[in-house]
Amino acid sequence: MKRMTIATLLGVGALLGSFSAAAEERPMGFFVTSVGVGKGGDLGGLEGADAHCNKLAAAAGAGNRTWRAYLSTEAPDRRGESARERIGNGPWYNAHGILIAANPTDLHLYNRTITLETALDENGNRIKGRYDKPNEHDILTGSQDDGTSYFPDEMDHTCNNWTSSSAGSAQVGHHDRHGGGNASWNSAHPSRGCSLEDLAKSGGAGKLYCFAAD
Repeated sequence: MKRMTIATLLGVGALLGSFSAAAEERPMGFFVTSVGVGKGGDLGGLEGADAHCNKLAAAAGAGNRTWRAYLSTEAPDRRGESARERIGNGPWYNAHGILIAANPTDLHLYNRTITLETALDENGNRIKGRYDKPNEHDILTGSQDDGTSYFPDEMDHTCNNWTSSSAGSAQVGHHDRHGGGNASWNSAHPSRGCSLEDLAKSGGAGKLYCFAAD
């Protein structure tokens, strides 16, 4: 009996060790922010948005990585900075170790992995979707489906490059893949405006996608 007990304990220890090793091989590299910056589309620019991602990641125990907000910017008559070029090469796993995408091509061309069940916050909690109250499925991106920043119109899609809560609008994605006739995770529609109130009217709370760029 004692020999079996020791063997059992050794087996459990080995299993726990394998789980620990797997977790180390799949560190969190993607999350939706549990809260917005608090100023609608005014995120303090890309620098402020990145700082928000890093702050939340550090509080969740993932501060050893370099985090970037998945946001694009615009520039007159040319492309601004593209979200896909800010986030590194992957792979990216969520807080539960589920693979979100292996690389940027997988993320933008083939992705079906970002869903209500997998687009978790930095603590591994689910973000409210279309059928929750309040609906918070609009995630700020300022991006096209391919993760680039060029829009063939004169509209502001980035809340003045993430510095305004009063003018312009923000292109948003639906992390739950529902609503508005467009299931895109990163480019579903423009918001009604850039204030917290306007973001809420179209189903958002100023939340961001954050990716580990290292």
